Amino acid sequence: MTTTTPTALLAQAQEHQSQPVRRRRGLSPGRKLPASRLVGPALFLALWAAASAAGQLDPAAIPAPWTVLRTAGRLWSAGTLPTDILTSLERAAYGFTIGLAAGVVLALAAGLSRVGEALIDGTVNLNRAIPTLGLIPLFILWLGIGEAFKIAIIAIVVYVPIYLNTHSALSGIDNRFVELAEVQGLSRFRFIRQIVIPGALPGFFVGLRLGVTGSWLGLVVLEQINATSGLGYMMFQAQNYGQSDVILVGLLVYGIFGLVSDSAVRLIERRVLSWRRTLSS
Repeated sequence: MTTTTPTALLAQAQEHQSQPVRRRRGLSPGRKLPASRLVGPALFLALWAAASAAGQLDPAAIPAPWTVLRTAGRLWSAGTLPTDILTSLERAAYGFTIGLAAGVVLALAAGLSRVGEALIDGTVNLNRAIPTLGLIPLFILWLGIGEAFKIAIIAIVVYVPIYLNTHSALSGIDNRFVELAEVQGLSRFRFIRQIVIPGALPGFFVGLRLGVTGSWLGLVVLEQINATSGLGYMMFQAQNYGQSDVILVGLLVYGIFGLVSDSAVRLIERRVLSWRRTLSS
């Protein structure tokens, strides 16, 4: 039987420390880059400007970025662009608010009750299978050709993704949390506040982002139907006169609104769900 002296143990420890430590490659995406979401749009603008300066793009079809900016400044000075932007924002806000409320209420009713699920879930999925823009002729017959049908279509575009993602998150809550709430004797209100809402928030924010984007996508089409103002109307009029620079101004504004609204939702999501440890964080 061999014995190991303290001197030998110390020598073995020093030898182990002197050996290079092989670091394992990390599997996480790594630290976030500052303003990473602006890299793609900035690269696209740089390529657009380079192609325009090199004469690779037809100015009549795709004007240069500086031409679009000059057109935007001219429309803003004339007062046309601010009026159209405010009109589009008002329509989008009304439709989004109605769709958000409807999506959340229906998702809670279907997710917390079997009767509610039987009455609501199949109907919403049937609605999802029908192209929303295909409902425009029917809604014009019901609501007229004014603002009401535009707001109603935007609300439908918004409520469907919010309902689907929120309901999916509610259905995915671990049943053990429900059993724990029953053992603890939580009331219905406390159960919803402490279990249901935290469990449904991740899916809700996914649906909210899709709903925000959908409201802008629907607005582009709806404002070209019997409208007298709005960004879509401005683009439709520009199409009739072959003004591609004005069309690009409208698309640029829509893109900026979409990016800003999506970034705002992501910021709120990070603040509200700061307790989660995910790959994105």
